Parts: sequence; C-alpha cells; structure tokens
Amino acid sequence: MKKFYYECTHVCKQSGARAGLLHTPHGTVETPMFMPVGTLATVKFLSPEEVKAAGAGVILANTYHLWLRPGEDVVALAGGVQQFMNYQGPMLTDSGGFQVFSLADRRKIQEEGVTFKSHLDGSKLFMSPEISIQVQNKLGADIIMSFDECIPYPATYEYAKQSMERTLRWARRGLDAHQRKEDQALFGIVQGGEYQDLRERCAKELAAMDFPGYSIGGTSVGEDKATMQKMIEDSVRFLPFEKPRYLMGVGAVNDMLEAIERGIDMMDCVLPTRIARHGTCMTSQGRINIKKKEYETDFSSLDPLCDCECCRHYTRAYLRHLHRCNEGLASRLLSIHNIRFLTRLAEDARRAIRQDRFLDFKKEVLSRSGFDERGF
Repeated sequence: MKKFYYECTHVCKQSGARAGLLHTPHGTVETPMFMPVGTLATVKFLSPEEVKAAGAGVILANTYHLWLRPGEDVVALAGGVQQFMNYQGPMLTDSGGFQVFSLADRRKIQEEGVTFKSHLDGSKLFMSPEISIQVQNKLGADIIMSFDECIPYPATYEYAKQSMERTLRWARRGLDAHQRKEDQALFGIVQGGEYQDLRERCAKELAAMDFPGYSIGGTSVGEDKATMQKMIEDSVRFLPFEKPRYLMGVGAVNDMLEAIERGIDMMDCVLPTRIARHGTCMTSQGRINIKKKEYETDFSSLDPLCDCECCRHYTRAYLRHLHRCNEGLASRLLSIHNIRFLTRLAEDARRAIRQDRFLDFKKEVLSRSGFDERGF
C-alpha cells in the first residue's frame, strides 16, 4: 500500500472546489487545509501540542534555516524533524530556495546552483538541487520540495522563461537525487511568473515527470490579486487531478478562499503568528487590533464563534493588558487564536464543499467580516 497519496472525496457542484484526504506516513489529513509555519522546527511561541490542538494537520519547517542550525545531521540523529520537535503528525519542508533567492544582494545564480552568503555570519554557502534534496532527506519530513528559483514581480518575459527552464532542469536533478522515494513525497514547483504559456509549459513538463504532488510558486510576491488568481488558474488547469496541489505562502482569508475555489488543497503562511505578535487578530467579526483603548474594559472573548484556548478562557481586556506589558503570553495566545481561525476556516470550507455551496460560503465569510477588502 502506498504511504503517500491524495484521495479526492468530493467536488463542489457549485464551484468546482474539491475536498479530499492526504495520506502520509505520519497520518491522514483532510484537505483543503492551512499549514502553520514552524521555520526553525517550532511555530513561534507555541508548543507542538498547542499547534495540534489548534487543528493543524501538516506543519512546515524551513530547510535553509535547519541546514544552518542545528544542521541536518543533528536532526537525522534525533530520528527526523518530527522526533526532533515532538510533533505527532505530518510535516513538510520547503527547498530553501525562497530564502536563498530573498538574499538578492548576497547571491549568484549559476546552472549548478546558487552561491550566497549566510544571513547569520556572512560565510560563503552553496545550495544546489542535489544539496537541497540531500538535506531534506536527512530532515525526514513527509513532503519535501524541489529546489526552484522564485523570481520577483514584475519580471520580463525573457527572464521568467530562462528561470522557468532552469527550474525544470533543477526539478529533474532533484528527482534523480531523491533517495527516500518510499517515505518522502517530492513535489515539483510550477513557475513562470505572470505568463500563461510559461505556466502551462512548466506544469505540463512537471506532470510528465510524475511527481507525487505539485506546488504553485512565484505568487504573493507583490502582484495584484487578479494576477495572482490567474497565476493559480494557469498552473492548476494543467496539473493531474489525482495529485495534491499546494499554493505556497498564502494565509490571508480572501486569498485562501479564492485559491480553494480554484482547486488548491494546501496552503501555508507565517501571517497568523506574525500579525499576532503585533496584536492583530483575525476574527469572525473582522480584523481586531487588541492594542486599541476600546478593549481596555472589554471583558468579552476575542471571538465569540471561536473554540480555541484563547477565546474560551481569556477576555479582550486581559489580552490587551498582556500585549501592552510585552508579556510573551500575549503573543502565544493570539497566535493560538489566529492559527485556529485559519484551520477552522479550512474546516468550514471543507464542509461547504461537501454541501455543494462553497461559493455561498465564500460570499458569507467575506461580506460579514470585511476580509474581501483586506485579507486579515
């Protein structure tokens, strides 16, 4: 029996959005889903048990950062990233490519790979498709990513084409280097910028390589919403139906719902924990900034429709007090809530898909909360 595979359980008659099951060596999770980001094998301020209790299925960890600290060999000696951080569930590692390419003034791209400087001490480093896969093999996550180039927006057609072709060559090299095909699913990543023909070619060529799953990369890099949605459509339509589809770096409510409508199964983002540390919360009533004076004597829960630990036990007044006093508990509780808000959004989306009313559900969520104007 295969350890990793996707099973579509229902396609919404109203929208074409789909619900399914993702079977992995560390358990089966429902899709569509939101995945919290645990960059350094930890979701900031939260224990793995708290993340699990908030409804997370898959957690994402970062290859580049774990490669530098503590090193993939240390994680391998611990028994893999799940054992290392004591997370009882599936995990995903990115390729490290996004972090490498974000160091624009510190790196040099060549066909063999990328030479760049460490953000920690400035030391010279080299990452190639083979090294990325070797590191991820040792980290041991259930799902791993091909090494690709994430180009900026906007980019010229010629640059996007050259980059996409290099990404395809790197995808093949990574596939050839992959040593744990039985228990780690390697995803190909569709690139091509905003150009429909490049997205089509990339998706088709990756599909011909028969990856266990596929990611849509190069979105949420400064483009407008309409362009991002077209990037998703231009990628998804050429990917095999029976494989999972992962949209990288998306966590705003409106973006998630638009992606689900277009057939996306998996999404991740640092957004819920990052904005929590600044006192911002996503709620069923819209965006709340807990720092505002109006919450000083507000002894109601943060979100009356939420079932998370934060909303069940603590008031807005108390949360405001903690945040104003720079208490770490504030970041922890608000992070728990924001992660639960997005995992619950995914749960509700799955229910609406099974009821063949996803478009109605999307409209209800966006209109009642104002998330159509701003995603968080």
